[in-house]
Amino acid sequence: MAGGGSDTTMNLMIFGAGYSGQAIAASCAALATTALRNPDGDDSPERAYAPVAASAVSTSIVPGASIASRTSGSLSALRAAHPVIAGTTRARDKAAKLAEAGIRPFVFDGANLSDDLRVHLLDVTHLVQSIAPGREGDPLLRLTGDDLKRLMPKLQWIGYLSTVGVYGDHQGGWVDEETVCRPVSARSVERVEAENAWMALGKQHNLPVCVLRLSGIYGPGRNAFCNLANGTARRLIKPGQVFNRIRVEDIGTATAFLIVKNLSGIFNVTDDEPCPPQDVVLEAAQLMSMPVPPEQDFASAELSAMARSFYGENKRVSNAKLKALGFGFRYPNYRGSLTDLWTGGRWRG
Repeated sequence: MAGGGSDTTMNLMIFGAGYSGQAIAASCAALATTALRNPDGDDSPERAYAPVAASAVSTSIVPGASIASRTSGSLSALRAAHPVIAGTTRARDKAAKLAEAGIRPFVFDGANLSDDLRVHLLDVTHLVQSIAPGREGDPLLRLTGDDLKRLMPKLQWIGYLSTVGVYGDHQGGWVDEETVCRPVSARSVERVEAENAWMALGKQHNLPVCVLRLSGIYGPGRNAFCNLANGTARRLIKPGQVFNRIRVEDIGTATAFLIVKNLSGIFNVTDDEPCPPQDVVLEAAQLMSMPVPPEQDFASAELSAMARSFYGENKRVSNAKLKALGFGFRYPNYRGSLTDLWTGGRWRG
């Protein structure tokens, strides 16, 4: 295989190496230090991804996309694999930053696969697709279609990053992976279609496909502290409204966990504690010792159509399925996570 000449070499490609892809990169690096956290030599995936103190975990974000895995689940083999790491971006200036981080960059405009990218795909073993679909469907599926295995003959596992928006509105009720999807927005309808298409493709080619349904993403550089600092934080009040959220680093470790265990299926990647959004702003303001923004009635607030649409869905999303497999979220609630960002000084990114 390309990149290492070893049977254990993993060759990962992430299409759309954005914020979540950077967290996946950090998780790849963290796998190599698992032994430092597990001095007793326990290499099990469950031990490697059990909850650990935030102070004991490196949470640096690598600019780019990266993850490593071995389908047998052996973390010892993972450390020895020296995985090939590549990611795509739409902008050439971002590609240069990926290269500086040691990640092989490819420019992908969503419409054409370059010759260099096609050559690289021949050795890809693990694929993560995070580019949002559009009216014409998933951009990667639109280009590959039934030729997926011809383009990526060594492919072993597929991950698709989706959203909890596919569940639609449940009036504050709990939803899990068995809940019937009732998407409200056009973008969520497109996500459901993309999910189904990837699952069908995996079944057609006998490949494991994991759909990761993500809640509202936040972390270093994207959080309530940043909004307070730049004066854009708002405390919108809509009675009964709650949201789940997910720390970006937990997206990375969850993805790595699913690859290590070679799993297939749908998984909610979200925190333990859906809560009113104004509570998060309050907590951040108190940690910063800043004035708390005044409450604003949602009904009369000036909002973009996009922002208002998010409040048209109200649900509590369960992560019990992923935790039952042995995965431990490092940031299971916003209070501990915000404290970590603030006290560690990493909230700016």
